[in-house]
Amino acid sequence: MALYRTRLASSTLLRSILHTPSRYLSSSAIETVESKAEPSWKAMMAQMLTQDVSSHVGSCMPLSNMRIGTQIHNIEIRPGQGGKLVRAAGTSAKILTEPNRSTRYCEIKLPSGEKKLIDKRCCATIGMVSNPEHGTKKLRKAGQSRWLGRRPVVRGVAMNPVDHPHGGGEGRSKSSGSHGRVSLTPWGKPTKCGYKTARLKKRM
Repeated sequence: MALYRTRLASSTLLRSILHTPSRYLSSSAIETVESKAEPSWKAMMAQMLTQDVSSHVGSCMPLSNMRIGTQIHNIEIRPGQGGKLVRAAGTSAKILTEPNRSTRYCEIKLPSGEKKLIDKRCCATIGMVSNPEHGTKKLRKAGQSRWLGRRPVVRGVAMNPVDHPHGGGEGRSKSSGSHGRVSLTPWGKPTKCGYKTARLKKRM
């Protein structure tokens, strides 16, 4: 599924779609469209703008035009920046507060369970990302992982102290001489979610 934003279709594009020879339209329908094309464009655009699309799956719009409890994905962090949040297969977020209030921010619950304040001017797409079975797919054999470009992973505890912070010691030990040491990468950085970078007093 493409997760990039596109501009609104112009009248020229709509005309090219209606005049495509491969579309299954009868000759009378094509003649009707061609005869009424010019006066009906304004009516069609007005109908598209006045139609309630806040509940249609796949509609992209600012959060201020959505309703509370709507499932959304491909959420922007800053207005006009492009979708950054909730883009993985089968994921969706939920709007917790009414976006039409006087406040500037809207509270959203992410798939991880974290609640985040997003500017109401940011755009998002209604619905859930497709292919929810992506995480449950199993590889048929070990070679299929190599087909995807994944190389073998060697455990740090199986290495020497010169090669990895977990290396050395007697038996399977990650302490390397000092008990209670946290898991590290080969370059000495914490492996479990890295360094803590979130602010201590987050705005909630």
